[in-house]
Amino acid sequence: MQNFDYDLQSLQETRNLARQAKLAQTELAKFNSEQIDKIICNMVKAAEENAVSLAKLAVEETGFGKVEDKTFKNQFASTELYKFIKPMQTIGVIKDDPVNKIVEIAEPVGLLMGIIPSTNPTSTVIYKSIIAMKTRNGIVFSPHPSALKCTLQAARLMNDAAVAAGAPANIIGCISKPTKVATDELMKCDEVAMIIATGGSAMVKAAYSAGKPALGVGPGNVPSYIERTANVAKAVKNIITSKTFDYGTICASEQAVIVEECMRDQVMEEFKRQGGYFMTPEETNRVAKKLFVRGHAMNAKLVGRSPAVIAESAGITIPPGTKVLLGEQQGVGEGYPLSYEKLTTVLAFYTVKNWEEACDLCIKLLNNGGVGHSLSIHTENPEMAMKFAEKPVFRILVNTPSTHGGVGVSTGLAPAFTLGCGTWGGSATSDNVTPMHLINKKRVAYGIKECAENAATTSYSACSAESGISEDQLMNVVNEVISLLKKRGDH
Repeated sequence: MQNFDYDLQSLQETRNLARQAKLAQTELAKFNSEQIDKIICNMVKAAEENAVSLAKLAVEETGFGKVEDKTFKNQFASTELYKFIKPMQTIGVIKDDPVNKIVEIAEPVGLLMGIIPSTNPTSTVIYKSIIAMKTRNGIVFSPHPSALKCTLQAARLMNDAAVAAGAPANIIGCISKPTKVATDELMKCDEVAMIIATGGSAMVKAAYSAGKPALGVGPGNVPSYIERTANVAKAVKNIITSKTFDYGTICASEQAVIVEECMRDQVMEEFKRQGGYFMTPEETNRVAKKLFVRGHAMNAKLVGRSPAVIAESAGITIPPGTKVLLGEQQGVGEGYPLSYEKLTTVLAFYTVKNWEEACDLCIKLLNNGGVGHSLSIHTENPEMAMKFAEKPVFRILVNTPSTHGGVGVSTGLAPAFTLGCGTWGGSATSDNVTPMHLINKKRVAYGIKECAENAATTSYSACSAESGISEDQLMNVVNEVISLLKKRGDH
């Protein structure tokens, strides 16, 4: 009875949040650019002031990642995001084309639903709240149950900061009693116009099946290829920097390292020098058994954990100061557990004969749970980078930590914590999601071409004049052809 009552309370809360946020959004839609910018600036200020406390709360509640890295993510999702989106025109006339006489006017989508993962809860709330406000949309969050407290706190801080700067009350909401019933209700309720889903595959698929527009992301399973011309020391440093950032919780982090036979020993030595530990086959199997549950589902107890925690759980001994664990794999799929996505400090390690074999292996790894997302390559050969641009992903990250490159920290990509995987990965977009994905475009189009009163007659007349054939003769030919076709059809 208690669970039933809790579900009912959760359901009612969700309906109230959606109604309140929709009313607020209707008011927000009347705001001008100056008013919106004032609101966002206050939200950024609140995010900066609470970046550390939110990071601590997230680590304490979920056990995932590192406080210093989650602090950076909170700052990146606010300050750096704001720098990138500030020049964007998202209100009123956003384009005036005098040649084609088309005027484009931005309109808000309406009320958004934001699905929040447990791996990056507070930074994702900050990011989605700010891009929602930039486009005069309201948003209600559905938190992951294991990250409820930190998600709620981040949402409250964003709402309070927005309202203090002039936004309507309840413009940003968050479910405080998360249940499957509540999430389903929010996905399908009339007030919600669009869903932004960041989370597991099942949740993203549910968002796309809710019967309304959705922007969702799939898993990463990013392969990282160290090509023979690469600066090996720099490549290894980039991979370790990426994989140890927040202990690998970002889906753009590397999942497998691929090297050629001619440089295998050099790469292995460099990993060892920089803090990598190559597990024996037995140790690899013991770790793999701990990393996954129910087949290839990630064990939440080891997501976003240090190598020391993983080693202790698996009962193996590793050197002090180890930064990443590497396990050699000979194939992809069943029987090769490290070929699947691992949002923690463990990497699969593969050796290939040449770049062609590396290509084939990358495709197999991507098809094993990362199509459309990202691929990393370390090379000094631009032509090789373009060869790998042919792979089935939408982010080909060259000579950079994959985590930082994918979300736009170390590349020119848009700062984002929702990375589209395109149709190949079951997503509606292949972009890093920005405010420009959250507006409707109205177009005022003036006539610029004259239209004949009877286009068909004009066409026949022109044809007749050019060929010297009268219109009657032309029509007779047409009728004969039609008659012939009809006779053939009878047989």
